[in-house]
Amino acid sequence: MPTSRTNPLNDADLAAFIAAQKTFADTAQSWSVDVSTVNTGTFDLSVKNPNVLEAVAHRSPQDIMDEIAALDAESAEVLASIRALL
Repeated sequence: MPTSRTNPLNDADLAAFIAAQKTFADTAQSWSVDVSTVNTGTFDLSVKNPNVLEAVAHRSPQDIMDEIAALDAESAEVLASIRALL
């Protein structure tokens, strides 16, 4: 679990870090980075945990179709307004 202002480092996190640090083992919360992948222009080492997959929220086909219909209706209104100006 990453730490932040709302989720500060606690004693259990520190103990897990110390245990992993003894062997430099990769865990779900700590990992190694190949130096060849580091951007040498910025040397950005910001946290990007490769062990955590991003959850993707898929919309239902009905929601997608409803949005397309709403956008089509909006486009038709805009086109009608333009046509009225001609």
